[in-house]
Amino acid sequence: MQQYKAIHRFADTGPRKIRLFADLIRGRNVDEALELLRFYHNRAARLLEGVVKSALGNADDRECPNLDDLVVSEARVDGAPMFKRIQPRARGTAFQIKRRMAHIIVTLTDPNAADEPATTAAPAAAAK
Repeated sequence: MQQYKAIHRFADTGPRKIRLFADLIRGRNVDEALELLRFYHNRAARLLEGVVKSALGNADDRECPNLDDLVVSEARVDGAPMFKRIQPRARGTAFQIKRRMAHIIVTLTDPNAADEPATTAAPAAAAK
């Protein structure tokens, strides 16, 4: 099974905001996922759209035989290091400001190619 992956590290948006859109496109066809993200007026959707386009470009560069059949098998958003700042408050106290970042990982796979090796590997496992 051939996988095509793209990663955007240290995206300057919090992971909770991006996960909403990652859940939306997970398991969908690449064209459908890009079409969904294109019509959301949201910074997180733009970031995720760029990563999906990059993964599609990686598939094209590695000469994937059928780009139209690719499916978003993994759309993961992990937390990244935070910038920590201090906000002065009343009576000499201080509150902490956390500027959150995210790592965005998108993996595309071909569902047709995934079925073929599974059928050849099943009889070999049964023979043992």
